[in-house]
Amino acid sequence: MGKKILRVDMESGKLEYEEVSEEYRTLGGRGLTSKIISDEVPADCHPMGPNNKLVLAPGIVTGTSAPSSGRLSVGGKSPLTGGIKESNVGSRFAQTMAKLGLKAVVIQGKSDGYKMLKLDKDGGELLDASPWVGMGLYKAYEELYQKFGDKVDICSVGITAEMSGVNSGICFNDIDGLSSRYAGRGGLGAVMASRGLKFVVLDGKNAPGVEIKDKELFEKGRKKLAKAIQEHDVTKDGGALPSFGTAVLINIVNEAGGLPHRNFSSGKEDMAEMVSGEKKAEMIKQLGGERPHVCSPGCIIRCSEVWTKEGGKDPVGVLEYESVWALGPNCGIYDLEIIGELNRACNDLGLDTIEMGNTIAVAMEGGMLEFGDGEGALELMEEIRKGTYKGRMLIHGTEFVGKALGVHRVPTVKGQAMPAYDPRSIKGIGVTYATTTMGADHTAGYTIAPEILGTGGKIDPLEKDKVDISQALQRSTAVIDSSGYCLFTAFPVLDIPEGLEGMVETVAGVLGEDITVEDLDGIGKQILDIEREFNKRAGFTEKDDRLPEFMRTEELPPHDVVFDVEDGELDKVHEG
Repeated sequence: MGKKILRVDMESGKLEYEEVSEEYRTLGGRGLTSKIISDEVPADCHPMGPNNKLVLAPGIVTGTSAPSSGRLSVGGKSPLTGGIKESNVGSRFAQTMAKLGLKAVVIQGKSDGYKMLKLDKDGGELLDASPWVGMGLYKAYEELYQKFGDKVDICSVGITAEMSGVNSGICFNDIDGLSSRYAGRGGLGAVMASRGLKFVVLDGKNAPGVEIKDKELFEKGRKKLAKAIQEHDVTKDGGALPSFGTAVLINIVNEAGGLPHRNFSSGKEDMAEMVSGEKKAEMIKQLGGERPHVCSPGCIIRCSEVWTKEGGKDPVGVLEYESVWALGPNCGIYDLEIIGELNRACNDLGLDTIEMGNTIAVAMEGGMLEFGDGEGALELMEEIRKGTYKGRMLIHGTEFVGKALGVHRVPTVKGQAMPAYDPRSIKGIGVTYATTTMGADHTAGYTIAPEILGTGGKIDPLEKDKVDISQALQRSTAVIDSSGYCLFTAFPVLDIPEGLEGMVETVAGVLGEDITVEDLDGIGKQILDIEREFNKRAGFTEKDDRLPEFMRTEELPPHDVVFDVEDGELDKVHEG
């Protein structure tokens, strides 16, 4: 059975399955979402207006036995950045969608009320979702599992998306059914809600599975990649990620002077150890949670976890490095239990933790509350839940709140808040933040691998000549985001050539195409060119590829450095 593209017209209620065109046949994940959005969405449209679309697309190897794959891309025009957006998530939902033979689901038009899209091997239908409007997602997921059985997979938007908050993400279930996996960035939750779509529910029973055109080549590549993952110090059993999760980076980045504290006012503080991955792993054991854990079936890295209250009660899900930092040190909060409750509130309300943590930090900068006031931060989350004026202001993100409160230290690019690496002391990630098509996004070109972890070679993070490495990693990341592999597979493939060969062979095996390692740079450039052309049509210029002024003028302790990569150098990133 060949794959299909499902087009859902929310206005008419019609569902139409389309054959995959030759133009789209070799695309998947980000490559496919960006191509469809570029082809079908007017770049100058209002992101919440009738002409925007939302596209869900599994990666090429998603749904197969490829190790640590299972990724899904969600694409649209972002209401946060005003440009093209791809947000990536790992979940069982992604695997089920691919196994159902869906190359992509395109959501278009707008319905009058909130609907639920229910899909299985025989087709789909739109159902009434009004009983769950205004309900927190943890409870909503419980009710949906009671209604449809605990084997279904769920994609949803929360209360904040219903309020058109541009800080709202799209939520997916973890393997235990918790509403804790997020395609969080760019406000795509608001786009989904603006279509009138509240849930997508997948029943994968008797799904036909993913066709692999060259099974021998696929299996050869799968073994190579699995071996590389299991040999690399970062990803192997007992390695950094399985042992301590992504928050293993707290101590590492803090020691390098690049962990932002109190709204990017310092790069290093001794209190960071209190919220480190090592401390969190210790507390998870004490509290009765679970570590390690997987975000989707077939993951052999297992960097996820389940954070709980005492006695294993009230599971939140994973506390990622970015979430711990954003809701913790960036707000001057060094209490993991408070951070866990802030993360729970974000999951329940449908918020991106990176944007929300930055928003709270800027609100603290603007005098709404004091840095370190964890209880006050929790009260702000309740303001959001209640839909007060203050709460509604907060769900529109960091830049909006900065303007409302007259704050000049607002860490955004293209309207999107920066993740957990200060670009003044880690300059390569600053180049990526400035020049990626996505707004400030560490995953778009993860120079932290060579700059901090020494993966793929060691580069001095304070050295400002980072254009080439950011360009190379932006292109390779676009390929990984299209393949369906987790970004963390980049660690072993950067250091172990056979692992990279294996990754390429699995993709070639699924597609039945002759693809080599030498083709990857060109494929990545093609994806970025599509995205940059959309942004250009939307009105972006090279002036949008810049970091905020304060990062060029305000020295960051402890290295007392500014971001000093020249504009002309930034403009070279997408040349060649």
